[in-house]
Amino acid sequence: MGAVRVHIVPVRLDKGQYERLTRLCIKTGLSASEVIRSALDGVHLRERPSADLGTLYTEINRIGNNINQIARKMNAGLGTKSDVQEALFLLRKVYEKMEVIADQ
Repeated sequence: MGAVRVHIVPVRLDKGQYERLTRLCIKTGLSASEVIRSALDGVHLRERPSADLGTLYTEINRIGNNINQIARKMNAGLGTKSDVQEALFLLRKVYEKMEVIADQ
């Protein structure tokens, strides 16, 4: 459990500081309080992943699950040539999706 936050600190910002804070909130998906606390703690803020990137992660995860099922089947001695071909196809799909992520 994190520390209890009991101190409220009103702060005045000039226009430029306020705009930078607002941009950071939008970029990171964090509240102004979270951005300020992160800055005080020396935390490097990263941009929030795009919805497209989240979709790619989900797709890669599903493909990985399919590959694991094929691997289990192969290890049990029940795999076929068709299973090997499907596994290779799925691996190519993973590589394609990883290239999309790397390019972002």
